[in-house]
Amino acid sequence: MVPTPQMLAGGLVRVFFSGRDASNRSNIGFAVLDLNKDGRLVDYSVDPVLTPGEMGCFDDSGVTPSCVKQVDGRLHLYYIGWNPGSTVRVHLFGGLAISEDEGKTFQRWSRAPIIERCPIDPFLNTAPWVVEADEGFRMYYVSGCGWQHKDLPRYNIKLARSRDAKIWQRDGHVCIDFKDGSENALARPYVIFEGGVWKMWFGHKGEAYRLGYAESADGIVWQRRDDLAGIDVSPSGFDSEMIEYAAVVKYGGRHFMFYNGNNYGIDGIGLAVEE
Repeated sequence: MVPTPQMLAGGLVRVFFSGRDASNRSNIGFAVLDLNKDGRLVDYSVDPVLTPGEMGCFDDSGVTPSCVKQVDGRLHLYYIGWNPGSTVRVHLFGGLAISEDEGKTFQRWSRAPIIERCPIDPFLNTAPWVVEADEGFRMYYVSGCGWQHKDLPRYNIKLARSRDAKIWQRDGHVCIDFKDGSENALARPYVIFEGGVWKMWFGHKGEAYRLGYAESADGIVWQRRDDLAGIDVSPSGFDSEMIEYAAVVKYGGRHFMFYNGNNYGIDGIGLAVEE
């Protein structure tokens, strides 16, 4: 679930992801793929690189990767922490773990989330994606707008800022909002800056997830262009009912998109290659 790529040398890419253990808790591991050979598997982690947190912490029931980024010479893993609710199904908040060995192992920067509830974000705050900009850092993240019922949260995509990529300020700015009343979820922003344009892929859901896309001149004000997302569900197979959680890298003049399909990735991670 939620493929999160880190480009290595020579066309290799390490893709972090989460899988469930025997207790149905998400743990984070990785696979190393060769883009010279259309994503052939060359290595994978035998053990998780990050496991659920201590009992009572925001991530005691699971961890899922969201973004990996080099900051001050160390690899930062921004992740989703899972915790069951009582009046609602689940609580989701963004956390940070840091690696001193280039991604083989990670240690939590804090046992508390880096984006918790606050007056402008009183519900879930999760799926952080971090980029460098404005002499600091920006975070695009999923922000809860409320719950329609115990099992159905509603959430869009907002912006936060930081000087150190650890402590974040939020003012409630919405980057991607609902297209209409049929949408209830805008998920997992993935942002790149390419050719002078900010580009974002994200999931959007009414009945089932599809991939959305938006562009921006400044990374703050965005225009949705879902018709340019580049991929839709397949006629049959593992991604025939839904498609979501895209991550796009460029190598050898082509874009490669990692994504999940039906049932939020139950069958694994797909790879789409630019035509």
